Amino acid sequence: MTTPYDRHLALWNLSVDGTPIHTHSSDLLPVRHRDRPAMLKIAREAEEKRGGLLMNWWNGDGAARVYADDGEGTLLLERACGPRSLAQMARNGQDEEATRILCDAVARLHAPRAQPVPQGLATLREWFADLPVYAASHGGVLRRCWEIAQELFDDPREVVPLHGDIHHENVLDAGPERGWIAIDPKRVMGERGFDYANLFTDPDGETALAPGNFERRLAVVTECARIERRRMLQWIVAFQGLSAAWFLSDAEQPDKEFAIIGKALNELDRV
Repeated sequence: MTTPYDRHLALWNLSVDGTPIHTHSSDLLPVRHRDRPAMLKIAREAEEKRGGLLMNWWNGDGAARVYADDGEGTLLLERACGPRSLAQMARNGQDEEATRILCDAVARLHAPRAQPVPQGLATLREWFADLPVYAASHGGVLRRCWEIAQELFDDPREVVPLHGDIHHENVLDAGPERGWIAIDPKRVMGERGFDYANLFTDPDGETALAPGNFERRLAVVTECARIERRRMLQWIVAFQGLSAAWFLSDAEQPDKEFAIIGKALNELDRV
């Protein structure tokens, strides 16, 4: 029986080293490549395929190395095999340490590089296209989120290529030599503060909304990222508004997103 992986297994002389993984946007298969662990990733959605632009541009610095790329959305990537999990850390009393690791990972991806920035990255205004639609249809807090997002877009600061989807399961332990590496970027260009705004609802609602966690994460992020507190709160509101719009478009209730927006707005009103 043929599988989606057969062509690339032969093309790149790979051997299967685990069970296939299927997500909403990709098919993945643990493999071995030249006697080292790797991950064969076949993207099914156009947006996921474009993430390869940044993976190649980072060239293994802060992100998984790209061992091969067919140019059509299939990548052969370094496979992180370290034992630690940021999600488990956050759930088991090490939330502050996990947040600091995530901040370090983001900063490494944002570091200046000699190579020209890849062409074809979306602007944040384009990335936020769904938010004004739901702000108009739902009003209320989503309208406030969109107003704040527009303020940020009109006054961009420190624009860099962004990962676009940093969270606890997109930064992986690759062992003592390689450290923590990022996977699964989107294709976005914009103010660096955007990439920190997703850290406030993961790895799950129970953890993110535990008493004091929002405030502690905010303190850690503003310290590590050196982002002014008000600016960070604005990015949290804007991004979580966009995330809420995406959940609504899938007919899901964005309860934790609205809860974090409420916390951030309360802090903003006091600044």
